[in-house]
Amino acid sequence: MVMLAACHRRNDETPKPQAYLRIDIPAHAYGVCDTAALPFTFEYSRLAQIEWKQNPERSGDKWFTIRYPKYKGYLFMSYKQLRSSNDLKAQIDTSYRFVEDNFHYSSGVDENRFMNPERRTYGMTYHLKGQNVASTYQFYITDSTRHFLRGALYIDCTPNNDSLAPVLDYIRNDVDHLIESLRWK
Repeated sequence: MVMLAACHRRNDETPKPQAYLRIDIPAHAYGVCDTAALPFTFEYSRLAQIEWKQNPERSGDKWFTIRYPKYKGYLFMSYKQLRSSNDLKAQIDTSYRFVEDNFHYSSGVDENRFMNPERRTYGMTYHLKGQNVASTYQFYITDSTRHFLRGALYIDCTPNNDSLAPVLDYIRNDVDHLIESLRWK
């Protein structure tokens, strides 16, 4: 009888609460991208890989992706060669429209302007907040006469930016470093 009672299983199991994976973030380390294909140099994360896209029809324009394979992160980059002051205005407007596309998912946007007259780098960063925003960080950088570089960060998973916060912050710091280290040739 004692053995039967010991083997009897009670049905009082309690489910564990839902949890998220622990994400270990390494220290930042950077390498230099200096290629004849681009009219600028910059530093990017050693965790990332650069993938070159086929050149667009307009000569002088370049597309490439800085990919974070471990985190399924993609920083889509496009470089446009400016031909006139109207080109600059058009590119800034286009960049803002891409940011604006995320507004209805966003709970707020932090816009930061930056200027470095010594390096002739001027631009804006847009940090879009909210749980379901597809692209949480976008930027553009220009010398205001000949060069225009735009970037947008995406993570290849269902948006849940609260649980992805460590990865998003890590990559956002890398993007800020890229912007600060950029030099036109």
